[in-house]
Amino acid sequence: MQQQFIGKENFTIHTQTVSESCPSNIALIKYWGKYDNQIPANPSISYTLNHCKTNTAMEFLADEPFSVQTFLSGNEEVKFAEKIEKYFKNIEQYLPWILKGKYIIRTENTFPHSSGIASSASGFGAIAKCLMALDEAFTGKTSDEESLRKASFLARLGSGSACRSLYNGLIVWGETEEVEGSSDLFAVAYPETEIHEVFKSFNDWVLLIHEGQKSVSSTVGHGLMNTNPYAERRFQEARENFVPMKEILKSGDMERFIKLVEHEALTLHAMMMMSDPAFILMKTGTLEVINKIWDFRRETGLPLFFTLDAGANVHLLFPNDASEEQIKIFIEAELLQHTQKNGVVKDVMRF
Repeated sequence: MQQQFIGKENFTIHTQTVSESCPSNIALIKYWGKYDNQIPANPSISYTLNHCKTNTAMEFLADEPFSVQTFLSGNEEVKFAEKIEKYFKNIEQYLPWILKGKYIIRTENTFPHSSGIASSASGFGAIAKCLMALDEAFTGKTSDEESLRKASFLARLGSGSACRSLYNGLIVWGETEEVEGSSDLFAVAYPETEIHEVFKSFNDWVLLIHEGQKSVSSTVGHGLMNTNPYAERRFQEARENFVPMKEILKSGDMERFIKLVEHEALTLHAMMMMSDPAFILMKTGTLEVINKIWDFRRETGLPLFFTLDAGANVHLLFPNDASEEQIKIFIEAELLQHTQKNGVVKDVMRF
C-alpha cells in the first residue's frame, strides 16, 4: 500500500519558496497508542478547526548541502530543525529530491504555543503541504486528490494526528470497517452525506487552564501504552465506538454524542493514570471546569460539553444554534476564572 507514495526518480530542482497553511484538529474518538512507523493502534475521528492554524513558508535552496534552519515566530529553533532534518531523511524514498538542498523554514501559529491545541498536527500538516508544493514544482503536477492524500501520508510520518489536519470537516484516521476507504496510512474525510446538519456547525472554545510545557510529552505517553495492562481493551473499545458514532452522526442524536465524546476524553486520561509510571496531565482547574459543565447541563439541558487533548486544557464544544448565546454567557461568567489569565481560544469547526 505504501508503494503508491514512492516518489518519482526524475526531477528537476531549482531554488523556490512555497507557503502553506494548515489548521489543527481535535479528536472525538481518541488516538493514544501506536505501532512502528506511526501506525495507530486504533482508528480515530476528529473535527478540523478553522482559526487555529500554522502558517509556514519553506525556502528551498537548490544544490546547497542538505541542512534545515527553522524559525518559530521569528526565533530560531535549533532542536526543531534537528527533528525536521531527521524527518526529511526518513521520507526520502517518497520525495527523492528532498536531501538535495538547504531549507529555511519560517513558521508561526495563530494560537498560543503549548496551549493544548495540537501544534504538531498543524505544524507537520503545513510542512507536508509545502513539500508537496515543491514536489509538484520539481516532478510535475498530480491530481489534487492524490496530492492531498500523499500530504496526509507524509504528515502522519511526522506527527500521527497531523494526517487528519489536511482535510476539512470530520476526519477519520485508522482502518475501520465503519468508514469506507479508511486507512492506517493516511486520513480520509468522513462522508458529509452521513453527517446530520447539527454536527456541521460547531464551536470549540479552548480554555487555557495551563499554558506551560506538559510534564509528559505525547510521544512518551504513546510509548507507555506498550506496557499499559488496559491498552488492548482500550484499543478494542475505540474500534467499537465507531459503531455508535456512525449512528449518532447520521441521526443527530446530541445526547448520545455528548456522552460518547466526554467518555472518550476521560478514557484518554484514565489511560495515562494507569500507565507505569502513572502520570496526570489534568489540573485542578480542569476538574473544576468539568464539574461546572455537568452542573450546567443538568440545570439547563443545554448542549455544552467537553473534550480533552493530552494536556490540562479543556475544549468546550457547543453547536451554533439558538442556545449558544446563553452558553457563551455561562462560559465567560463561570469558566474563564479557572484559566490562566482568562485565557481562551475561540474557534469553530471547519466544513
